[in-house]
Amino acid sequence: MTAMLSKDEKEYLLRVARAALEAAAHDRKLSPLDLSKLPERLQAPGASFVTLTKQGALRGCIGALNAEVPLVEDVRQHAVDAARHDHRFQPVTLDETQSIAIEVSVLSEPQPISTTDPDAILKVLRPGVDGVVLLSGSRRATFLPQVWEKVPSPEEFLTMLCQKADMPGEAWKQGEVEILIYQVESFHEDTSAE
Repeated sequence: MTAMLSKDEKEYLLRVARAALEAAAHDRKLSPLDLSKLPERLQAPGASFVTLTKQGALRGCIGALNAEVPLVEDVRQHAVDAARHDHRFQPVTLDETQSIAIEVSVLSEPQPISTTDPDAILKVLRPGVDGVVLLSGSRRATFLPQVWEKVPSPEEFLTMLCQKADMPGEAWKQGEVEILIYQVESFHEDTSAE
């Protein structure tokens, strides 16, 4: 994992994500950012996921696995995409923006697991710590480490991830998939005052 973000950098990214969510709900384009005025860590390429929840339930989640654009731009774009383009949900409306909480997860670079043995894979995975990517041909799916809270069994975690990628649940046991792991630095808006 790269250097941890400072408290100010996290708060800035959450403000940027909130502004992007509001712009998406108003169907407005994002204003350009002056990257030169931002800390180096936010200017550097970064990969993130932005998760939207409403009363604790998922309302949208979109991100990237590879760092290709400045982290701040990655977060902004994924906030818009989570609000407007998560195919599982209708686009976020103006009326609901204030009831949506935002979580940002900044990803480390995914690293391949060096084994295809099912027992060894289960021993390598660290529930609650590792995000997992499954790849097979053009099929790809990921679960952030936060998913372990709902699916604590590594075997069930991998089975569900295969199903998410539209593969048989047992595909991970048969050496048919490439498995990569990553970690996240995750932070969310403070909703305690609401």
